[in-house]
Amino acid sequence: MSGEYGSPAGGQYGAWAPGPRDALVTGMGFCLPGAGDEPVRRAEEVWATAATGTSHVERDGFHHGTVRGAREAFAELLPEMPARYLRSYADVHLYGLISLAEACADAGLDHRAGELRGADVLTARAGVDSNYDSYRAWHDADPATISPADAKSLFVRLLVAGTSSDVGPVQAALLGSTGANYTVSCGCASSSVLLGIARMMIASGQSDLVVVTGVDRFDAERVLHGHRLREVVEREGVTVRHNDDPPAAPRHDRPMRPYDAAGDCMNYGDGSVTLILESRAHASARGARAHGAILGQATTRGGLNSAVAIDTGGTGLAEAARRALGGHTSLEQIPYVNGGGEGDALFTRIESNAVRALWGEESEQVLVSSQEACFGHSGAPLGNLGTALTLMMMREGEVCPTANCTTPSPVCTFDPVPGTKTRALDFDRALSFNYQVGGVNSALLLGGGDVC
Repeated sequence: MSGEYGSPAGGQYGAWAPGPRDALVTGMGFCLPGAGDEPVRRAEEVWATAATGTSHVERDGFHHGTVRGAREAFAELLPEMPARYLRSYADVHLYGLISLAEACADAGLDHRAGELRGADVLTARAGVDSNYDSYRAWHDADPATISPADAKSLFVRLLVAGTSSDVGPVQAALLGSTGANYTVSCGCASSSVLLGIARMMIASGQSDLVVVTGVDRFDAERVLHGHRLREVVEREGVTVRHNDDPPAAPRHDRPMRPYDAAGDCMNYGDGSVTLILESRAHASARGARAHGAILGQATTRGGLNSAVAIDTGGTGLAEAARRALGGHTSLEQIPYVNGGGEGDALFTRIESNAVRALWGEESEQVLVSSQEACFGHSGAPLGNLGTALTLMMMREGEVCPTANCTTPSPVCTFDPVPGTKTRALDFDRALSFNYQVGGVNSALLLGGGDVC
């Protein structure tokens, strides 16, 4: 293949070499839907799910990735937390704190001993649905029967649900952080964008330790209500056009099937993923082991005239990938992409066009798989989850299949790794894609093996 894509002038790449300001991933923590009544919290549990293409989205015919047992997990991980805090936190706060506590443990950092006081805390949020239950609980409370204690708890929960005490500030308070603390909301690309920002903070010397969390909760009743409204629109024959091909609606009555010929919907999923990034110098000084590194990240927009339009050609996504490669990595070094497919045929087309634009006639040899159907389309955590899984794949020398994909769509210009078994692959460079309605695209360049 030609080395023109993403290369500096002249088409020559400089060799990558490790440096003290590299952004290493030293901790991973999760709070995701599980098969039973406990959340998936640790890397080995995530791997066991993804490596077999297992889906934890459906229960009793209802397809929504629901996190169960979060309050019990929270009490186990943070028993010193006052009970009044637990009563006040909405589910989304619990998810973020659980994944944070697990990531600290995985990184070998003791937040109780103040080992993350200097950390910057960056939080990705895709929307406000997660706070809806707090407002609804307050609105539905009966003043005639509610006790003063419960009224106080509901009022505090309403305050905590607001942006001033959303997940990020609550996480920073747990760590006693003296560093930067802010939240970014740009949909499904939110946490991947923050990983790029964290990498730049470390590379510039601004920070040595950054905590990045993606967390969201989707109110199932509201989403289901929206689905019912769409059914009414379709039944009454009202035509709703979105570009030339409208995106499929989220559904709860059948499973999402990324890259599959039968894929026609996506299922939402709740949860949180936290990654801890350190400069190589900081990690080496404390003898920490690394899962891998964030070597590059780029964000582009499709240049569209509507905030809800879609760049079906995949040009913005391909450009983000080229920029993320920097001057040290060529496409020949990238045999795998962790994709953003979530079951919608339109998004399969976007990604297929982008992969073809990048690899040309050799795109069919590129492995592209998605694990969204394992836990549901979770919004903000997706960038972190794709990064964590890709680094695990490099470590294991195996690529996880696309969950729920059995018959690849003819639209695919790549190999979507269908089935329920991993594919052997020895690799130490990969791309991870996130993109969404509105034309926002993010590409991450990830490294394993030689960077650790």
